Amino acid sequence: MAEESFLTPGTMAPDFVAQDQHGNTVRLSDFQGKKVVLYFYPKDDTPGCTKEACNLRDHYAQLQAAGYVVLGVSADDVDSHKKFAQKYSLPFSLLADPDKNILKAYKAWGKKRMYGKEYEGALRITYIIDEAGRIERVISKVQTEAHAEQILGK
Repeated sequence: MAEESFLTPGTMAPDFVAQDQHGNTVRLSDFQGKKVVLYFYPKDDTPGCTKEACNLRDHYAQLQAAGYVVLGVSADDVDSHKKFAQKYSLPFSLLADPDKNILKAYKAWGKKRMYGKEYEGALRITYIIDEAGRIERVISKVQTEAHAEQILGK
């Protein structure tokens, strides 16, 4: 997984339209003027993804106080997101991307390796998008249990 394959800071973040776990239509352009944490994760209700989501949940007030809107994206569908968000009381939107359009636009879909086998899947990566809609920062080495701290720079 090469670093240079991610979107680079300073470039415009690709706009998108997706459904969240409540069935609401969400567009990146809806958040113009706000800082957005757009985090990509492999699968709802799996160990690493649950740790990451719960870490963001537990620090959600701090993220909001710092001016961030948090949006999670995976290839799971709306029903899966709804169950995951309810089970762990997640206060932010989880966007369904079963067609992988957002994942691919953000280069968050690619080759992975597990148990010596190579396969295609969602990459765990976070983009911090500034108020003007530009990529401000890329976190490619996500620490699932300390992700909010990485975002907040603590």
